[in-house]
Amino acid sequence: MVQHDVVIDRSMKRRVVLSSFFGTAIEWYDFYLYGTASALVFNALFFPDFDPLVGTIASFGTFAAGFLARPIGGIVFGHFGDRVGRKAMLVWSLTGMGTATFLIGLMPGYAQIGVAAPILLIAFRLLQGFAVGGEWGGAVLMSVEHEEEGKRGLAGSWTQAGSPAGLVLSTVIFGAVSLMPQEAFMSWGWRIPFLFSAVLVLVGLFIRLKIVESPEFNAVAETDTKAPVPVLEAIRKHPLNILLAAVMCLAPFVNFYLFATFILTYATTELGFDRSFVLVVVAVAGFVEIFTIPACAALSDRIGRRKIFLTGAVLFALYAYPFFLINDAIPTKATFATSVFVGLALIHPFMYGPMATLFAELFPPQIRYSGASLGYQIGAIFGGGFAPLILTSLLATGLGAIATIPPYMILVSFLTFIAVWSATKPGRRYKAVNNTEDSISW
Repeated sequence: MVQHDVVIDRSMKRRVVLSSFFGTAIEWYDFYLYGTASALVFNALFFPDFDPLVGTIASFGTFAAGFLARPIGGIVFGHFGDRVGRKAMLVWSLTGMGTATFLIGLMPGYAQIGVAAPILLIAFRLLQGFAVGGEWGGAVLMSVEHEEEGKRGLAGSWTQAGSPAGLVLSTVIFGAVSLMPQEAFMSWGWRIPFLFSAVLVLVGLFIRLKIVESPEFNAVAETDTKAPVPVLEAIRKHPLNILLAAVMCLAPFVNFYLFATFILTYATTELGFDRSFVLVVVAVAGFVEIFTIPACAALSDRIGRRKIFLTGAVLFALYAYPFFLINDAIPTKATFATSVFVGLALIHPFMYGPMATLFAELFPPQIRYSGASLGYQIGAIFGGGFAPLILTSLLATGLGAIATIPPYMILVSFLTFIAVWSATKPGRRYKAVNNTEDSISW
């Protein structure tokens, strides 16, 4: 009988990890799809009266709007995730994201309904941001809280790996429809990836409805130790941890959106590459990252999250000037593809792989959904939401990418390094069993 219980437990762990990976991949498919469309389509359809580069900046502004809604989603979903349970929130977040994405696929453009078109676009983007704001925390905690100490880095990383998986899926599908004749693509072809989201959401819901609640949340419920208002308790008792978590997000988010979203603008306008080639490069690098993220996270279980995360921050800073120098000096497709691969598939995982479990370990179970989500989503605004907008604006100064963008990359790397160094000091980590401070080394 004991043997059977162990087998069931391991089977559920695998199911939970699979649910977190696929569900998060679907959510990020929807979210990144918007970023790709912002770079290639929305500027012409919803901001047609602007100069092309200015229109792209305006389009990335609506992209950033989704990030502004993410902390609100993190607060709302975090509250109910700590009070009602992790599983229910994951179902609602996936449903909300899928609905918003599907409706974007049905939207008329500026030529049909005028200024109402960009207003509706922003509204649906805000709904996307609200939904994804609740997704990350729940998916991470379901994976981490089902796993034992010593393996939690790898368990949490599969939620992180869902991000590049969603990027690959959105890039491949968008790249496929972009091969259509330009007129058909701009008229209706771009809508196909958005409408396809409905199918993916149904698959994701089918998987998520078959998992069980987090053991640590059940333990909190059984002992009647739930926080009355989790987000307020997180802010009151752990304000520094929330701040550090937010700052830790800066470099990994800027890294990702530079090589996954802004790169579409840089490569097509500055280097003269066609969009299909750039989309293929991003898709390949993203696909490899699905495996390098868990690899870095598993390494963090062995040698510590601090060492892995700090290595990534240093590498990103060191790579800032070489990336643009080499592409300016040797503007070939091979150079570009290799340099993007290094930045996205090799450097980014050092930071993004151990991040999920590190954040979860900063907060006790009663407020973990709220605390981790709030820190992550605030960091996402400044590191991710504004990154394509800032990067494109720097490019639009006319001073050249090499003069304006590397200093920004180095600055966020420095801030992230300081935050990780401070957050991983002994005494900031909580044991899952009794919620007491744990002074073991990171």
